[in-house]
Amino acid sequence: MKAKDFDKKFDQGKEDIIDDLDISSLKRPNQTPRRVNVDFPEWMISSLDKEAARLGVTRQSIIKVWLAERLEHAPNK
Repeated sequence: MKAKDFDKKFDQGKEDIIDDLDISSLKRPNQTPRRVNVDFPEWMISSLDKEAARLGVTRQSIIKVWLAERLEHAPNK
């Protein structure tokens, strides 16, 4: 498919274009996981676990989401 045809199909928004894409080599920049260790006080872990259970997610997930939200609004972004 020519780029012009693909752009037209995308712009019209009437058809699904996912089948026209080669996503086999797709990479997300700056998304490679890197392990870090952080020590939290017991009260904080307990609070994190309660909130994670309330939302039905893992402790790690809630920490990542909250940090991402905070960094999103950081003045030096």
